[in-house]
Amino acid sequence: MNISAPSDATADSGGPKNVEGTSDDSTAARIGAWGVLLGTAVTLVGLSWDIQWHNDVGPDTFFTLPHLFLYSGSAISGFASLAMVLITTAAQRAGRPVPRMGGTPIRVFGSNLTAPLGYMVAGAGAALFLLYGLLDMQWHSIYGFDAVLNTPSHVALFLSITLTMIGSIMVFAAHRDHRWGQFGIVLAIPILITFAPILAEALNNLEPPVDPTVLGIVLFGPMLLVLGAAVLARPGAAIAIAVALGGMQAILWWFSPWAAEAYASAIGLPLRDGLGSRPPSLPALMPMFLIVAAVAVEGLFWLARTRGYDANKIVLVAGLVTGVVVGLTFPLQLHLTHAMSSLEVNDVVTATLVGIPLGLLAGFLGGRFTRMLPVPAREAVR
Repeated sequence: MNISAPSDATADSGGPKNVEGTSDDSTAARIGAWGVLLGTAVTLVGLSWDIQWHNDVGPDTFFTLPHLFLYSGSAISGFASLAMVLITTAAQRAGRPVPRMGGTPIRVFGSNLTAPLGYMVAGAGAALFLLYGLLDMQWHSIYGFDAVLNTPSHVALFLSITLTMIGSIMVFAAHRDHRWGQFGIVLAIPILITFAPILAEALNNLEPPVDPTVLGIVLFGPMLLVLGAAVLARPGAAIAIAVALGGMQAILWWFSPWAAEAYASAIGLPLRDGLGSRPPSLPALMPMFLIVAAVAVEGLFWLARTRGYDANKIVLVAGLVTGVVVGLTFPLQLHLTHAMSSLEVNDVVTATLVGIPLGLLAGFLGGRFTRMLPVPAREAVR
């Protein structure tokens, strides 16, 4: 997949001047990128904890500790993004070359600020989260507290969080000519793979014939795996992403039920009766067999690199294969993780058939989004 890097713009009309060459490798660039990623990780931990809290304990207020993790995560990403925007703006106003960090710098708010694209997206998501947090508080003050994910205020919050996570990927993509940028992508992609299917909960209001969460898992997992492998464009990238996802799954699998029980004990609340050996809710939905698809994706990308196969077709095939693998194995995953769940042939067939069109769509979108991500000055993604 040949994606030419954008040429450096010069400030012939007062616009920002970019440093020639590779992306910024300064301490500030690293702290900003890792700060945004840290915020998304804290948000993911808070969400997994909050879902587990609702399932295992129940009683809720607006300012529970899991909720504070959610708010803190967006705040961390938001302040990190704001700091990078101010650094870039200061350089532009002082007439210094604008550092190439976080994506192409663009003028916003009437050209009063110069914002790297990735940080603008991440910061906008964080700001919207605060706005919709007020909407959520108002919603609960009118209708009471609920334990469902598809209320308007919750969907708005999830969209905001997703925007920040997308911004995190964009930031690290702009620095993938450095090893730390590549490592950041390997971590940022699994975070969004875990979180993105939550957005599909909004479709529950339409009562679709297939569980919306399954649709989200079968679409977003393959799309982001293909995107990550294409952006990194190096052997082992897909496998590294799948391994990172498995590591996150293991951590959340242990942490979520432990945190819910420990917090309930600390504030004097009992656990629900009859919990049994149910697996933790969010980690149990993370695709366990993505590593199988990652091996297939590695093989397909190897063909593109060594045999000269059309990369546009390869990403479609990679999406199709990954969609089928995730669709085929997800019912098996539920059967393995839920002791009382039976493995029905109809469920396997349905999930596999759904994986075909969604996998093709995932491959198509993964290729398109790869072209849209920021690239370092001298890089071309092959």
